[in-house]
Amino acid sequence: MRFEKVRPAKASSAVAQQVLQAIKSGVFPIGSRLPSESELAQMMGVSRPTVREALSALAAVGVIESRPGIGNFVANPSDSIVREALVLLENEASCLEIMEARGLLEPPVAAAAAVKRAAEDVARLQGIADRLIQLAHRDSFDAYFDTDKEFHLALVEAAGNDLLASALVPLINTMDQHLYREFTRKYYFRDEQGIESAAKLHGEILRAVKAGDPKLAANTMRRHWERMWKLVQDGEAGDFPFLDI
Repeated sequence: MRFEKVRPAKASSAVAQQVLQAIKSGVFPIGSRLPSESELAQMMGVSRPTVREALSALAAVGVIESRPGIGNFVANPSDSIVREALVLLENEASCLEIMEARGLLEPPVAAAAAVKRAAEDVARLQGIADRLIQLAHRDSFDAYFDTDKEFHLALVEAAGNDLLASALVPLINTMDQHLYREFTRKYYFRDEQGIESAAKLHGEILRAVKAGDPKLAANTMRRHWERMWKLVQDGEAGDFPFLDI
């Protein structure tokens, strides 16, 4: 007899399973509105960001439909779509954990880049930052997101530290995950200026690196991740490890 490895279920996956079960059992029929994020969080004893991560995965594969300012509504999911939603959550890293880890690692990387950057590093980062500004609108989100990833990878390269790169590059590459992209899309467009503000912050990071100011580079990168976390927390700083460091 063969046994499978036992892995602890992610909280967001457990939330998604309960929502899916409620849909399949008819508690929430097709077209009905789900309880609010805060209500679901309270009922399941988890944080609102955890509920949002689960709902983002369900929306990404078409189980539910998110209507901004109104709520989340049950679509018409087939059994295969339900399975896809669970596979998506189980096989992709937690968006929240990725944010936390990058928030801890990227400020010192930006500081190192400000000290070690070469002229070609600055030129490359400048070209990427210019493209981010041009792409910072809703219709170009996918191209913007790919360019955002390119900026962060170029910054790691400019830092010239192989150990930091080995820890951070895999985290940056999770930006290719479908769930992480859709999760980010949702919060960048909570308001029309969201993606523009993010693009401008990348420009500020570049200016600090270009000026050779490690403290400013680290602080600006920290602001970048604080801003994203606050969007996820509905404008509240919440319990995030690198805040106030």
